[in-house]
Order: sequence, then structure tokens, then C-alpha cells
Amino acid sequence: MADRTPDPRTGPEGELPGARGELSQGVLTALRGAAGGPVPDPGGARGADPFGDDLQLALYLCYELHYRGFRGVEAAWEWEPGLLGLRAAMERRFLEALRERTAGHPGVYDALDELLVEPVDGTGVSYFLRDEGQLWHLREYAAQRSLYHLKEADPHAWVIPRLRGRAKAAFVAVAFDEFGGGRAERVHARLFAGLMADLGLDTAYGRYLDAAPAEMLAAVNLMSLLGLHRAHRGALVGHFATVEVTSSPGSRRLAEAMRRTGAGPAAEHFYAEHVTADAVHEQIVRRDVIGGLLADEPSLAPDMAFGVAATNWVEDRLGDRLLAAWRNGSTSLRAPL
Repeated sequence: MADRTPDPRTGPEGELPGARGELSQGVLTALRGAAGGPVPDPGGARGADPFGDDLQLALYLCYELHYRGFRGVEAAWEWEPGLLGLRAAMERRFLEALRERTAGHPGVYDALDELLVEPVDGTGVSYFLRDEGQLWHLREYAAQRSLYHLKEADPHAWVIPRLRGRAKAAFVAVAFDEFGGGRAERVHARLFAGLMADLGLDTAYGRYLDAAPAEMLAAVNLMSLLGLHRAHRGALVGHFATVEVTSSPGSRRLAEAMRRTGAGPAAEHFYAEHVTADAVHEQIVRRDVIGGLLADEPSLAPDMAFGVAATNWVEDRLGDRLLAAWRNGSTSLRAPL
């Protein structure tokens, strides 16, 4: 039987978005010119809102050069020293703010144990979508999360050459599933494109960048930042572990939301696929990825714990944005679909 699972549409690359302030305007202006041209002064990052639209979009633009890039932007910008200097300044601002807001977080194992406790009366996004969500809520949620899910496992893969032994073998075993277990039609990014198609959304990679608020950009930027730096490998494993530990119960609720609203078989399948798989992944990650890495490098424990705390913080902030808008009957996007 022919494979009819839709691939995310790509074209050559994605389109550049509109600016959201001086930093992002400066980066966009630079990327439209020849590599090596002028870039914004890194000092401009010091006074920027670390979680605001401007800095988060500017960071996203810089990071996307390491993924698929943008149509009309020279590939040489990826490693252009001036742009890397600006990116480093924005990263420092972002990381310092995250560390400040997650100060006093628990250790890595305590943090993961807390994530396993399901509240009796949950109030997060997946509970809302399961119990009250309408198709327009699901479409907005999928449009935003497409910035994450259409590159879902890619930033995590950067940690593979930075691991060894038991941690590396276990990490690759989990990642193998994320990339479809050797079958193109089962790559999770491709399954998410099927979900988007069921919901009547454009499956083009990066299509909803302009519509996504800073809270969504921050969630994607966090994993890109941690993935691109070897020094943050412990925090990236913490991020990875948080995703795997929380995925199964949340996915069950989201699958129920898709089923209840008649979103479509591919929409339901994406989350149903994660329910069983991620329950298994959670055990492997705790025992062998985290356990193996801490056996090799015990000094990374605080970094792993920070990765867990930072992931929870940006995801909670995104959830607050979505729920505040939806309970007010408003769009959670910068512009409605």
C-alpha cells in the first residue's frame, strides 16, 4: 500500500516573518543582505525583555539557521561571527532570567518524581482541551505547537555525540522511536503534519511563526539553546526527560480531546501513539539516560535539575497564555487563524 502520511511541506526553506521590535528587525535586515554584513549591537540585548516578543523572535531567527534556514537567506549566516556574538548576548539574557525564575528548584530525581504525580483536579491545557476544548482551540494549539513538533527530536539529537556508554545507547534507543524507528511514515514530525492536515491547517514548516506569541517561541528556543551548547548537555537531558515523563498522561488527554471533537483519525493517532511509547521511554530515560550520565558525570546533576525546572517554567507560562485567552473567548495567537 502506498504511504499516504503527509510530510511537512517545506519548499526550499521557510519564509522570513515580520519584525517585533528593534532586535528582530535588525536580525531580519541582516539576513536579507549578504553574509558578513552589519548586525545589531549585542549591547541591545541587555535591556531587552528576556521573554518578550522581540528578543525571542530574534533568537528564533538565529537558531533556525541551524535547522532549515529561510528562503533567500545565505547559508553562510549560520556561522557568521557577528551574528553569533549577538546571539550569545541574547542567550545570556534569556538564561539569566530563567535561572532567576527557577531559583530553589528541587534536585533532578525529586523534580522528576513530582512530574509523575497527576493532580486529582488538573487545570492545565490538556485538561481544558479534553473537557471543554472546541475545534478552534485545537487548531490554535496545533498551529502553535507545530513550531515545536515539526522539529521535535532534532535539537535533542545534538546531545548524542556528547554522551557515551549507557546514556548514549539509551538516548539513541528513545530517539530512534521519535524518528520513526526506520520508517518514514512514522517519524513523529510527519505524524504531526497528519494531525495538522486533519485540522485544516497548513503543514508548511514554520508556517505559523508569525502567529505564535513569545511564550511559544521561548519553549522552542529553550531546547535549541540547550542543544547547541555542549556546556548545557546536562540541562538538555533534563529537558528531554521532562518531555518524556509528562508526555504519556498529557497525550492521553489530548487524544481524548481529538476523539471527542471529531478532529480526525490522524489527529487522534498522533497523541495515541505517544501514550504507550512515552510510558516506556520514561523508564528508559530515568534509569539509563539520566542514571548513565550521572554515573559518568555526577557534576551535571544541578544542570539536569535546571533543565527540568526551566522546561516546566516556560511550558507553564505558555499554558497560562493559552488558558487566559481561551477562557476569555479570545484567540491565543498574535493573529487569528
